Amino acid sequence: MKHKKIFLIDSLGALISAFFLGIVLVRFEIAVGMPKEVLIVLAILACILAFYSFISYLFVIKNWQFYIRIIALVNLVYCCLTIGFLTYFHREITVLGCAYFFIEIIVILILANIEINVAKN
Repeated sequence: MKHKKIFLIDSLGALISAFFLGIVLVRFEIAVGMPKEVLIVLAILACILAFYSFISYLFVIKNWQFYIRIIALVNLVYCCLTIGFLTYFHREITVLGCAYFFIEIIVILILANIEINVAKN
């Protein structure tokens, strides 16, 4: 049942990210430096990830390792995409923006590592 908790934690984390990206940071775009359109794209992706993880939490019983590996891989891709946006907009990103995105990336990488380890066992 540990795998079910992983799906739920991932879903809640993605919802929190979506909230911050799509609501909080959009309002403070100038203080963060990331364009509103990029924040919205990242928020939408976080919503999709939250939905996937929650559906997996509710319905995946068999072959759950496969679904955890998918979410771990997608989390890693999301981090790469975020790093790409940070690199592309590096002149506009503020210290506050860097801090937020680096913390988000670190948390997601830790979660992806846990997901990969749970899928292995």
